[in-house]
Amino acid sequence: MPELWKVDLHCHSWFSRDCLMNPRAIIETARVRGLDKLAITEHNNVEGARYLKRLAPDLIIIGEEVKSSAGEFIAYFVQEEVPKGLSPEETLARLREQGAVISIPHPADSFRRSALGEANARRFIDQVDAIEVFNARCLYRDDNDAALALARRYGKLITAGSDAHSLGEIGHGYLLMPPFADERASFLHSLSQAQALGALSGLWPHFASTYAKWNKRLTGFEPPA
Repeated sequence: MPELWKVDLHCHSWFSRDCLMNPRAIIETARVRGLDKLAITEHNNVEGARYLKRLAPDLIIIGEEVKSSAGEFIAYFVQEEVPKGLSPEETLARLREQGAVISIPHPADSFRRSALGEANARRFIDQVDAIEVFNARCLYRDDNDAALALARRYGKLITAGSDAHSLGEIGHGYLLMPPFADERASFLHSLSQAQALGALSGLWPHFASTYAKWNKRLTGFEPPA
């Protein structure tokens, strides 16, 4: 049987404002849970992904979850950070210019204000490579099912991830996919054969994120350089 990697394509660390996860603990947890690759996709920065990549170059994919003026995009193999708040058109242009692989995370999530939404997802569908069809932080499986239906309707590749902000979530959402090199073409070829799997994390992780935000505000926490 061909070798398949277990790949979580959506994870945060304490470099995101709503997360307190220590990078070394993330790497240890990912290895214990059998992940072959883990994409670090901080909110609007690549600093965290670069930090973790230095600690575990064999494991980490450098990504970024960017909030445009219309909602979020997620990208892999990002070379240069894209700031938040730009128009969707400008956000996508900057990601494409650097050869990043672009996906739309949790497009049909019923509760997240940061979600692009199905209407905007259809609007920009021709400018992205993939749709995130399983996000473990979605509260309703129907929202992930709607994302999968969108990907199938438009013939898009699929991504999946835990969207982990706490150690217990890592690996809750993942792809099984053939091995790939750390570059766009190999990754896209592997995505074309990927299968999305996982289990929803439930409500409690959202409380953990709220706690992390308030903890950082009150303590003035800053990640180490």
